[in-house]
Amino acid sequence: MPTAKQRSSTDPKLLEILVCPVTRTTLEYDAEKQELISRAAGLAFPIRDGIPILLADEARELDG
Repeated sequence: MPTAKQRSSTDPKLLEILVCPVTRTTLEYDAEKQELISRAAGLAFPIRDGIPILLADEARELDG
């Protein structure tokens, strides 16, 4: 059975090809918060159980 760390880690190769579904720009990985950040859209997309949830409805707005 995978450990909590293994479940929450995201494949680096996957991160290289993912883009923001709103702006089609690159995403930044925030390992601490388990999110993919789109600076262009001002959104943070969650990563749940190692799976990026790239739905605008699921994203949170970035502060500031």
